[in-house]
Amino acid sequence: MAAEQTPRHDTWLRWAVFIAAAILLVYFLPRNDGRRFTYEENRPWAYSLLTAPFDIPVHLDSISARHLRDSLETSFEPIFRRDEETARRAVAEYTNRLRTIDGLNLTYAERSRLTAEFKRLFDNGIVAPEVYAEINSGRLPRVRMINDNVTASRATTGFLSARRAYSHIDSIFRESHIQHAISATGLAELLTPNVQIDSVETSRLHDDLMQRALAPIGVVQKGERIIDKGDIVNARLYTLLTTYEQMAAKRGDVDKVENYYTIGGQLLYILLMFGALYAFLYFFRRDYYLSRNVLLMLMLVITVFTLFAFGMSKAFTSGLYVAPFALIPIVLVVFLDSRTAFFSHMVTVLLSTLVSSFPLEFIFVQFLAGVTAIVSIKELSRRSQLIQSALLVFVAYAVSYTAIELLHNSSTSALQPRMFGYFAVNAVFISFAYVAIFVIEKLFGFTSRVTLVELSDINNPVLRELSEECPGTFQHSMAVSNLASAAAHRIGANVQLVRAGALYHDIGKIDNPAFFTENQHGVNPHDSLDPVQSARIVIGHVTDGLRRADKAKLPAKIATFITEHHGRGKARYFYNTWCNLHPDQKPDEAAFTYPGPNPTSRETSILMMADAVEAASRSLTDHSEEAITALVNRIIDSQVAEGLHNDSTISFRDVAEIKETFITRLRTMYHSRISYPELQKKQQPEP
Repeated sequence: MAAEQTPRHDTWLRWAVFIAAAILLVYFLPRNDGRRFTYEENRPWAYSLLTAPFDIPVHLDSISARHLRDSLETSFEPIFRRDEETARRAVAEYTNRLRTIDGLNLTYAERSRLTAEFKRLFDNGIVAPEVYAEINSGRLPRVRMINDNVTASRATTGFLSARRAYSHIDSIFRESHIQHAISATGLAELLTPNVQIDSVETSRLHDDLMQRALAPIGVVQKGERIIDKGDIVNARLYTLLTTYEQMAAKRGDVDKVENYYTIGGQLLYILLMFGALYAFLYFFRRDYYLSRNVLLMLMLVITVFTLFAFGMSKAFTSGLYVAPFALIPIVLVVFLDSRTAFFSHMVTVLLSTLVSSFPLEFIFVQFLAGVTAIVSIKELSRRSQLIQSALLVFVAYAVSYTAIELLHNSSTSALQPRMFGYFAVNAVFISFAYVAIFVIEKLFGFTSRVTLVELSDINNPVLRELSEECPGTFQHSMAVSNLASAAAHRIGANVQLVRAGALYHDIGKIDNPAFFTENQHGVNPHDSLDPVQSARIVIGHVTDGLRRADKAKLPAKIATFITEHHGRGKARYFYNTWCNLHPDQKPDEAAFTYPGPNPTSRETSILMMADAVEAASRSLTDHSEEAITALVNRIIDSQVAEGLHNDSTISFRDVAEIKETFITRLRTMYHSRISYPELQKKQQPEP
């Protein structure tokens, strides 16, 4: 009904946000300079034909290379050296001890046997305990021994640790006097390793073997085809592409070329996406376009989330699928509407395709997830709805991903369990959407449906006080809430907002309940007051209501219903009374006029109509359809004629439908009831 409003906010701010968001995304967008790509093994190549700009060595694929490395590691024989000097000194020392220590009681033959067996242990080889542990476990069956600068393979079965060598001596010589001699001569302390690993030569041999085994098996010459669009990236191509990127990165310092065309294309793409969003808002959601907070919130949510998606894609493969894109439509549908939520969701998804390996598949999956989120959430009124929505989004992700894999591969073998894990993490993020809703609500001053539902609880302290101090006003507010909610539902307005606003619109009457008709019981204090004084008290319930709303920290949207439910209308009863008492004087219009402003939205217009109609209907004595229809038409038409709804976005069609709704509801409220007949007692026959 109102003419198109002039934007109240500076145009430069709107477009500054537009340009700043675009520049920010381009700056943080991962660069693809023609030498780095995003791809996955066993998936199609998403880019155009790639040819080799230089000779590229062809290596074994990762699986073959891993098998070869494992085989070489298993069969590799480390290099050991024998320390002859250590063995010679130990044998000489032990021989000397057997000869010089008194009280051993050993014969010459027994000393010779001990010396020979001691020498044999060193000839076989004594190794460190950790080496013997590997030999004993079977992990080191053979080693290479260096002898005169020549290496020869040898079995490790004869090697013993010092402890095992001592046990071997002890098991051979069981006689008590010989065992006493072994202990007295300190044989155990002379058993030191004489076969030790040569770590330098072993490392050199190991690296040499690995380099030779993993040497390139071919070369892709300059100008030769590497891969073309649609080709499946198998293990061999994956390795080749990795080698290409590594070589290109090294050569980049020498022949780096800044690809301005790529950056220009990215910037143009992002500008077009944001331009489409602005165009949608301008033509279809003009009130959102003109609202600074709504526009800032939309651009902030889209930009921050897109940057988060860029970061996830860079962090690990398929990281985009961990980013909870369905969170965007869930949050936006709570504050705005489903069309805007879906459009913003798709803008975010299309911006994120800049870092997607498979854009069409990514768009398909996120499209279904977004639709599922919007349909499942509808009107958020309970936190449990978020859990249900998260589960449904997970199912949508899983089913759409399965459909794509079956379409491409005709087999379930290509399904990757980690993807379902990503979707599960995604669903967990979505279940915490309430946190994001709370933050946005406080940051931008919005009022979510969850908050409106909580405010509509009649156990709220403000409403409880209203019911106790002003029971008549409370009943009036309840009736107006029901009447206005029905009308809001009929014309597609915000039902929950209208319901909550109607419950609080008269809380200012708590300060002076007896001065309002619905709370009076036979005594009217206005009878002893001048009409101007009475008007001042009645009109004051608006400012009193605002003061109470501020004290109770009610949202600004609810406070709007308090200020606009009478608009700039007059306290008509007292105005007419004063004019009748002073027919020859000109009244002070301001003394009888509410402070306003007039309704600026469909919701507050509905409340103004419902408030006046409900109050007037209480004075009806005739509740016929004709009387109710005449009352509704007279009150609403007079408001329209006075211009009280000129600043509202309500249309004449809306007004007609609101009238029909009010008439139907009031007829139901005041329908006549059948009077129940009294039970007549049978007369007793006279005796």
